[in-house]
Amino acid sequence: MDQFKIFSEGVIDLITSEDLQRKLKENRPLRIKYGADPSAPDLHLGHTVPLRKLRQLQELGHKIVFLIGDFTARIGDPSFKSATRMPLSPEQVKQNAKTYEEQVFRILDRSQTEVRYNSEWLDQLKPDDFLKLASKYTVARILERDDFSKRYKSGQPITILEFLYPLLQGYDSVVLKADLELGGTDQKFNLLVGRELQRDWGQEAQVVMTLPLIEGLDGKDKMSKSLGNHIAIQDSPDEMFGKLMSIPDELMPKYYRYTTGGTVEAVEKFEKDLKSGSLHPRDAKVKLAKAVTGFFHCDKEADQAEENFSRLFRDKELPEGIEEVSISTEAAPHGEIDLVMLLNDLKLTSSKGEARRLIQQGGVKIDQKKVSDVNAKISLKSPVVIQCGKRKFVRVKIK
Repeated sequence: MDQFKIFSEGVIDLITSEDLQRKLKENRPLRIKYGADPSAPDLHLGHTVPLRKLRQLQELGHKIVFLIGDFTARIGDPSFKSATRMPLSPEQVKQNAKTYEEQVFRILDRSQTEVRYNSEWLDQLKPDDFLKLASKYTVARILERDDFSKRYKSGQPITILEFLYPLLQGYDSVVLKADLELGGTDQKFNLLVGRELQRDWGQEAQVVMTLPLIEGLDGKDKMSKSLGNHIAIQDSPDEMFGKLMSIPDELMPKYYRYTTGGTVEAVEKFEKDLKSGSLHPRDAKVKLAKAVTGFFHCDKEADQAEENFSRLFRDKELPEGIEEVSISTEAAPHGEIDLVMLLNDLKLTSSKGEARRLIQQGGVKIDQKKVSDVNAKISLKSPVVIQCGKRKFVRVKIK
């Protein structure tokens, strides 16, 4: 088995390949570090790119150290950010961290994963320790980072706290004695800092491995919950399938390569058939959507999601299994209720303002008929089906 070939498949940066080959010749399990700051409660499909690679390396017998950055999340990774992030409270971080740990084991093998929290050691640092860490890097070196450089030149504020972030992430590698650290291409600078700090602490430098970032549903920006262009791994089968069917056609090869867990041969065949025309783009998208949905749910639910999608968008019928909600008579006096209030109360929209905008844009239907009046009142004397956007359905009735 050529382990080096498996390690390097799909990788963008490998610093350095010579270091990795030398470590592999030692015939021991490598300590492979992957860190994630719990800045939001849900992991999305973008996170699964490195997680799938880690699972592949686990199957070779290597040890994965999944680092939850509960300390660094309080700062917020400034990578690729054009402004300072709002800090999270310790309570938010703790709750998000709990969901992260639950979700990663939908991909990683729990028995081969060491879960650590960087508050274990960063909370213990004394002022002298911070001074020593801060002395390891110059301002000029930190400003080599593209995002910091752009913000500095444009007069955007950069806090000293943000300057410390790459150093803290690098110090994590020192504590964990990482042989290799893996991350997205946006993490390259931070990962290289870890490599240098390990040398400063008398350790062998970690190998740096980066993987591509995948674009979100808009096909432009990196997949991100804050941008609303993400596919959460906890999405329902219908939501997940429907979102995958909405991605731009040109993203299909990249998504198939990095989010399905398919073999190199399967990926190459998919790309070849798509390019030659023997695989129709819509069929290719269905194949992609079923592969991803089936992995996070099951094949039966993926098949049902496909059927529901086809029924809704091709046959213009309602999907099966619509959630039913009962409204109290107090909430709907005389059997009527304000539509904006109803959408907000049912959590179909995040606010009344969003509900009004969606209605004005023609994104709300009652019994498959568009409603454009933001002041509309809905009669609930008999059950009605509300459609909000393309994929949210609920049947509402009075108790």
